[in-house]
Amino acid sequence: MKKEKIACNCKNITYGMIEDAIKNGAKSYEDVEKQLRFGTGCGKCKEFIQFLIRDLLAEA
Repeated sequence: MKKEKIACNCKNITYGMIEDAIKNGAKSYEDVEKQLRFGTGCGKCKEFIQFLIRDLLAEA
């Protein structure tokens, strides 16, 4: 996974930022959403990020 790839264009959230949030203790989609505040612009990223977080949590 390319850590610099953008997952949320509106808030400039990268894959790496999401991965770091999980490494720093986020245990759910809601935890990561609260910490990074993605999906508050157009909202198009929410479904994709939900799957990304699910996969990252499964690996952890």
